[in-house]
Amino acid sequence: MKNFALIGAGGYIAPRHMKAIKDTGNNLLAALDKHDSVGILDSYFPEADFFTEFERFDRHLEKQKRLGRKTDFVSVCSPNYLHDAHIRFGLRIGADVICEKPVVLNPWNIDALLEMEKETGKSIYTILQLRLHPAIIALKEKIDAAPPDKRYAINLQYITSRGHWYHTSWKGDIQKSGGIATNIGVHFFDMLLWIFGAVKENSVTMHTAETASGNLVLEKANINWMLSIDANKLPADVKAAGKRTYRILSIDGDTFEFSEGFTELHTRSYEEILKGNGFPIGETKAAIELVHEIRKK
Repeated sequence: MKNFALIGAGGYIAPRHMKAIKDTGNNLLAALDKHDSVGILDSYFPEADFFTEFERFDRHLEKQKRLGRKTDFVSVCSPNYLHDAHIRFGLRIGADVICEKPVVLNPWNIDALLEMEKETGKSIYTILQLRLHPAIIALKEKIDAAPPDKRYAINLQYITSRGHWYHTSWKGDIQKSGGIATNIGVHFFDMLLWIFGAVKENSVTMHTAETASGNLVLEKANINWMLSIDANKLPADVKAAGKRTYRILSIDGDTFEFSEGFTELHTRSYEEILKGNGFPIGETKAAIELVHEIRKK
């Protein structure tokens, strides 16, 4: 059994990490969040200690270490702009780190963290759960088996409506979240780069607080993409059905469906990490470079 500490327990994604820790038979020693709306802990680890102040959290983990309860992993689910600092904290206390997407906002932060991995002898893993989705694995195998000069036309549209709260939260601050393309899109971009190869050309047609769109030329594909949190962009039939999310990925005009099968992907990610097969942070650098470039255009 491994001991985990969790940073960012009050956020949307934290329960998936709590479930993954529990499902893999491990223990959550302590959790940290500046907000105390973390009753979800009772569903997974009611005995976990909880802190709203980083300093007390830090001291507590040191005390636990002296008592023989070393922190083996730190799971980072904090706001995007804090990932770098919280990863460094995990390495400094002698733990391996599992970090949510995007692992950092700037590609040069990855280079610095790779150096810190060498110095500490510890590892940083990032959650790239789409790479573990059975339908996406099958798609990659199909593309890899195709003639190397074959090119694909891809259309990606993802609208996940958000209310007014979004712009008041850290997610609505581009300096903290990286903006729509980073916060909403980095998983999709990582998936596309993983399957269709490196970026050859990158143009951005729109980048506002609510919508981003553009065109990518990859080694094996031309991609037209649009990401949005604006409910007004939902197709009429989706609105009529009372739905607030719309996703389509088409390849050469054929819809590629991968809406199902997401519920256990964080647990699968943890299983692979614990077996030594997790995705190191270097794996995500290409996607981080891409969203950084999109942000600056």
